[in-house]
Amino acid sequence: MFDKVDRILICKLKFYGDVLLITPVITSIRARYPHAKIDLLLYKDTKAILAANKDINDFYLIEKNKGLLTTIKNYLTVHQLLKKNRYDLIVNLTEQWPIGALIASLHRPSIAFEREKKLWNNLFSRVTPMTGTHIVEQNLSILKGIGFSETELKKEIRLYYRQDDYQRLVSQLPSLSSQKYVVIQPTARQEFKCWDMEKFAHVIDHLHRLGLHVYLTCGPALNEQQQVQKIAALCKSAPDLTLAGKTTFLQLAALIDHAVLYIGVDSAPMHMAAALGTPQVCLFGATKYQQWQPWSDKAVLIWAGDFHPMPSRDELDRSKKYLTWIPEQAVIDAIDTVLHDNGTDKDNETA
Repeated sequence: MFDKVDRILICKLKFYGDVLLITPVITSIRARYPHAKIDLLLYKDTKAILAANKDINDFYLIEKNKGLLTTIKNYLTVHQLLKKNRYDLIVNLTEQWPIGALIASLHRPSIAFEREKKLWNNLFSRVTPMTGTHIVEQNLSILKGIGFSETELKKEIRLYYRQDDYQRLVSQLPSLSSQKYVVIQPTARQEFKCWDMEKFAHVIDHLHRLGLHVYLTCGPALNEQQQVQKIAALCKSAPDLTLAGKTTFLQLAALIDHAVLYIGVDSAPMHMAAALGTPQVCLFGATKYQQWQPWSDKAVLIWAGDFHPMPSRDELDRSKKYLTWIPEQAVIDAIDTVLHDNGTDKDNETA
């Protein structure tokens, strides 16, 4: 069924980090089918994180929260565009029923993860069980359903940005290229993934004592910008807020790529740091960290469950800060270890 493959569609309609984590699937498919055109079906906003990926031929985008009539028109338009492409293979990594129905309506060879409901399974040419612990492994397991061997699976997350993305940062901050700096993104979409502001402030003060410049970053949302401003106000030596909420995703990638360390919680920039190979310290709370931890051998993970029992998913209260159980000294110790292992502390001593 999948011997001759010239046009491929990969579907993943979720958040930024989830989209970044499908890049091993894209790379694996590219390696097997080097001349094929690979298209992506995504939510419109999430295109930004893969915009510089040269393995991708084209993007087809679904808009969220636009009202029923607009959504229907959007789906119909996308359907017509996709139908013209006559895909040789559609790889569905999303769970939404409307997307499953959209794929079925194209009447092209397709594969998705098997689910309990037969109606779902019948939407696709083939279904396969999801295997693996980490989300990267789970995503890649779909390819085994179309005959990929373990050795064919490319397991690195890949994030690309343009040289211009970095140069725009340097033009705004000329000292950036000569600084040894740390990027901290303390914000997340959900409250239960956040740590205490006072503890972040103490960590920032510790980094300043080590002679490191600190850039505090966040998303563009007003509540995130207010959060980083509050953290900065609690610091004895304020971090740099110049870029907070003001970078594109790929500019943020460039900033993280040139940092000596990234510190953050369970959010998309954590996965960006992993993809870029930047050393990091990440904080996890009531999240299944085995599945979502950074896919990197340069990451130190601190889990709140090592300090206090964490609730099951069914008992999770998303208004609580479960990371509050993580003591600041545990984070400071982890930072010192990562900096030492990467030689940054010695660089500062001789600077």
